[in-house]
Amino acid sequence: MATLNNRVLDNGLTVLDTEANRIDLTSQEATSYSEASSTYTLGNSTSLSIASPTDRSGGGREVVVAAISDGSITGNGTATHYAIIDTTNTRLLATGSLTASQVVSSGNTFSLGSFTIGIPDPA
Repeated sequence: MATLNNRVLDNGLTVLDTEANRIDLTSQEATSYSEASSTYTLGNSTSLSIASPTDRSGGGREVVVAAISDGSITGNGTATHYAIIDTTNTRLLATGSLTASQVVSSGNTFSLGSFTIGIPDPA
């Protein structure tokens, strides 16, 4: 059976903890920094807090993205995904689907509940 030491998994997830500084709501899943921060963004928050890696239920490692309560909506549309970015190095670090899509309007605020991002143990 293949294995990876927690250190290997943690070093991948630690980038989220140490480099991510913004989360955007997007109208579709972004595949680049430009799409996440400009093309598809409908709003963002820089009050991003991501914990250090811990054990993941079912094996592997994960980080917890803390709840967001102060997001600013800057566009009009339907938010379907999130994008976590590193604005210092212009990198898209992670994307995912929102639990439910939401129609948003410029000038409003948004909040997100906490969620996890994980890497499972190899099969």
